[in-house]
Amino acid sequence: MTPPRKLHIKSYGCQMNVYDAQRMVDTLAPEGFVETASAEDADLVILNTCHIREKASEKVYSELGRLRVAKDEAARAGRAMQIAVAGCVAQAEGEEIVRRAPVVDVVVGPQSYHHLPELLKRAEGEGRAIETEFPAADKFGFLAQPKPDAIRARGISAFVTVQEGCDKFCTFCVVPYTRGAEVSRPVAKIVEDVKRLADNGVRELTLIGQNVNAYHGDGPDGKTWPLGRLLEHLATIPGIARLRYSTSHPRDVDDSLIAAHRDLGALMPFVHLPVQSGSDRILAAMNRKHTADDYRRVIDRFRTARQDIAFSSDFIVGFPGESEQDFLATLALVTQIGYAAAYSFKYSARPGTPAADIQETVSPAEMDQRLERLQELIDSQQSAFNKAAIGSTVDVLFERPARKEGQIVGRTAYLQPAHVMAAPDIIGQILPVRIDSLERYSFLGELVTPRKAREPALSQASGA
Repeated sequence: MTPPRKLHIKSYGCQMNVYDAQRMVDTLAPEGFVETASAEDADLVILNTCHIREKASEKVYSELGRLRVAKDEAARAGRAMQIAVAGCVAQAEGEEIVRRAPVVDVVVGPQSYHHLPELLKRAEGEGRAIETEFPAADKFGFLAQPKPDAIRARGISAFVTVQEGCDKFCTFCVVPYTRGAEVSRPVAKIVEDVKRLADNGVRELTLIGQNVNAYHGDGPDGKTWPLGRLLEHLATIPGIARLRYSTSHPRDVDDSLIAAHRDLGALMPFVHLPVQSGSDRILAAMNRKHTADDYRRVIDRFRTARQDIAFSSDFIVGFPGESEQDFLATLALVTQIGYAAAYSFKYSARPGTPAADIQETVSPAEMDQRLERLQELIDSQQSAFNKAAIGSTVDVLFERPARKEGQIVGRTAYLQPAHVMAAPDIIGQILPVRIDSLERYSFLGELVTPRKAREPALSQASGA
């Protein structure tokens, strides 16, 4: 009997990469690969890369330097190790990766990783294999489905890709060049995936896409379905208690999505809606296709539909040409909206994007200072939001044992971790928890009712 080959995947960046990494594992399982937590004893190491954040490429090359040492040591021990670079850096840099890091055997873009088995075999025979084209065929039709044991091992929450690519062409962003144009999966294929997950214990589903609310998939009725209608349909699948989606664009919030938040108890009242800046001048330079007031009106539509809804967002400070007045407009927007959480970053140029050619730059010292001011405001809002829950009773979906013995951890509707002392059999249930205290970003509390007194919530039960 052939012993299994060990596979180690290191993912960077977004939720899409987490999902893609799992699908790579599923694709390689029929080839005899099993996951290992250690790169050093792996037969195949995959770096699943992201090109969004600062110095993304350099982080990959630094990791490849460490893997070269591990590969040399494996060779001395008489064991072959293959190294693959996948994801958006692979798509953006292609053959440059092999030129700079000859240790790499395979380079594969995010639309082609279903070809990994063939690429690995080609690399064994030819020394290298590179595939960074955008294939005409939909990769999802070729990916191996996860085994029931694999689904159960990944826990009660799962990601499902419903849309890929982006047509917005923000001037700072590489996604249209690395992930391609917007493509939506057919409703029937998504439903197949979700039913398989639900049948194997998944209770919470996050629909993901680079611009997920631009979803426009073919429905079983022959019509094109928007995201809101897809969510409405998925909420009827037995076993799915909570629905989420990420990441959205303010321009693509339509009436069906607002209605879904109004009508679906399973759809969580927490929306990640990046705005990037509060300055109309900078938003125009970013090609965001909305103004600050447009964004405010979208927020108002959500809040009118559901009073308890909360928001997170993304911000870029120091975009080329950003003045102090522009930055103050961002602070004003954050103050007015009030966020439960947000992510802020210093601008860093991405080669090949229009913004990379803009000469008017903000000094690193000014970027640092602005980032500190913005993050201080965001942190204060997040802290106030979290502290407001102390003393209240909230529903928590329990996920797994916590680090502290005897504790089980779950998440609220707003993704806040909540810890209680309880038996592991509450995992997968939604139970009411009285919040007693807050430690950094996590709640400590107690179950309000005995765990047997409340059944797991069905898909249409209130999840807030």
